[in-house]
Amino acid sequence: MASSEKKLNVVIVGHVDHGKSTLIGRLLHDTKSLEDGKFEELQEIAKKRNIPFEWSFVLDAFQAERDQAVTIDTTQIFFSSSKRQYAIIDAPGHREFLKNMISGAAQADAAVLVVDAEESVQEQTKRHAYMLSLLGISQLCVVVNKMDKVDYSEDTYKKIVGEIENYLKDLNLQPDIIIPACAREGEMIVEKSDNLSWYQGPTLIEALDSFSVQDSVSSDKLRFPIQDIYRFDEKRILVGRIETGQLKLGDTLLFSPTNEKAKVISIENWPHYESANLAKAGQSIGITLSERIFVERGHVGAHEDNLPMLSNVFRSNLFWLSDEPLKIGNSYKVCFGTIESNITVQSIDKVIDTGTLESINTNKVEKNNVAEVTFRSRDQLPIDAHTENNRMGRAVFYYKSNVVGGGLINMDGYADQRTNEQPKSDYIYKVSHAVTPEMRAKRFGYYGGIFWFTGLSGSGKSTLAVAAEKELFDRGFNAYVLDGDNVRYGLNADLGFSPEDRTENIRRVGEVAALQANSGVIVLSAFISPYQADREKARLASPQFFHEIHIKADLETCERRDPKGLYQKARAGEIKEFTGIDSPYEPPSDPDLIIDTMANDIETCVHQIVNYVLENVQAQSQSEKVIDIKEGKTIAG
Repeated sequence: MASSEKKLNVVIVGHVDHGKSTLIGRLLHDTKSLEDGKFEELQEIAKKRNIPFEWSFVLDAFQAERDQAVTIDTTQIFFSSSKRQYAIIDAPGHREFLKNMISGAAQADAAVLVVDAEESVQEQTKRHAYMLSLLGISQLCVVVNKMDKVDYSEDTYKKIVGEIENYLKDLNLQPDIIIPACAREGEMIVEKSDNLSWYQGPTLIEALDSFSVQDSVSSDKLRFPIQDIYRFDEKRILVGRIETGQLKLGDTLLFSPTNEKAKVISIENWPHYESANLAKAGQSIGITLSERIFVERGHVGAHEDNLPMLSNVFRSNLFWLSDEPLKIGNSYKVCFGTIESNITVQSIDKVIDTGTLESINTNKVEKNNVAEVTFRSRDQLPIDAHTENNRMGRAVFYYKSNVVGGGLINMDGYADQRTNEQPKSDYIYKVSHAVTPEMRAKRFGYYGGIFWFTGLSGSGKSTLAVAAEKELFDRGFNAYVLDGDNVRYGLNADLGFSPEDRTENIRRVGEVAALQANSGVIVLSAFISPYQADREKARLASPQFFHEIHIKADLETCERRDPKGLYQKARAGEIKEFTGIDSPYEPPSDPDLIIDTMANDIETCVHQIVNYVLENVQAQSQSEKVIDIKEGKTIAG
């Protein structure tokens, strides 16, 4: 009889014909988890059909029942040891397996990888192992099955162990135990085997019993994704499952992405509508709030001191399942927790050959490929990187109603876009100017402007900005360069190069540039400013004056130039989080001007910049412009 210890979710994977189904069938029988008479019934059926009995028939029987009754779980098979209950996340057939692996096995606490002792590690074995690493499953048992086919040879077992460990090491997977077994004969599944007396380790069931359930009740941050809103009379109940952490009566929750907050005044359970004072990870509950704030499906409740990131961009290490390749610009739907959002492929950062673990030079992700891909959504999403929250950090990708991929969310190099838009003091009041930009333009003959140069280090931003500043000054214009390095000597000397500090760096510069432009200065701002979201916020600080100029040069060209020797130091590991090397750069999707420094010399580039500046600061052309506040750009009036 299983104890009350929590149920362990296990996914069992392996190459076709390596004995996965046989192992599951034998495991169910030997743990006495089959219904009374089921084994004898299957034996009789095989006898009547005049075919030898196979343990895989047990799994086939479960599948047949699922086909005939919608009430039976489509992805789980249950069994028990003397210690606890288990759920096997089943995936019959290769095609179905891949989809169930991505969607169902994302909830697995542990995995069993089955390898044929005669065939050893095969291509599909490597794919499945890679998926385990993508899904962040760290508890892993490997079963070297069909040892009878190699005469129970210890030398063969040791050779296979070496192959497995070498491959898994490159995936950052460390198997807890590698068990020699013969599932068909029940050897080392539940009972020990005389044929394998040289092996002194645990059986499969002993290994599984040693694994722990991923319990995040007290240690993890609270994540309460809202699934639905129920209304009973005047009562408004927010319903969902606590994925991680715990929730107490009286807690104040902040809901992302709206940043609205309220106090929990009741915790309700079903079916008995019982009130509770505490709810923990894994519980499905309803809550009522002290205030009627806007909350809907997909919003995430959390404690104020441990919030998810807000971002409209994220990277995923994913496994691609669709016959249609993933390409830059394609649109899909992403789901994690109860969050669903339409997203677009911004970039394909790396495609991996699962056999060799080497990068593939390609601009698309084909079926069964593994890749690192950056996605962008229109709206800000509450996001947890998998390293921060292994429940919320697993994503599934859809096209229409079909699962097309899945993997882990990776926010390395990206900043939290959650900002407090209000001053910290309650006693701040904006001062109106007696002199308007229009009055200054009438006096000087031109408006101020912000010409924001963005590009990789070495693309030529500062060189062109300084040269354009001199040219404009010689023509009688008040122009000034805001340069990234210069600003970090003073105004932003307290900031480093973490994603959060980069965001704050650009926020401050955007506000300073807006003040200068408002005073009639032509600001030439030369900053890498790697994140598109940060540049858009800089635009919104003064949308009528802002112009985004992409100083375009690819990474290879910039590394070859390397005027400050920074790329060399970054490649050597002396500089961390360097843009283009180990920190992302998001080129403008729709810049106001592109200056190609690979195709043109400095003089030509400066000429293009100065002409563009003059076209856009003349008093007449500015007065004919209308500000589109929503988009943050000027449009012809």
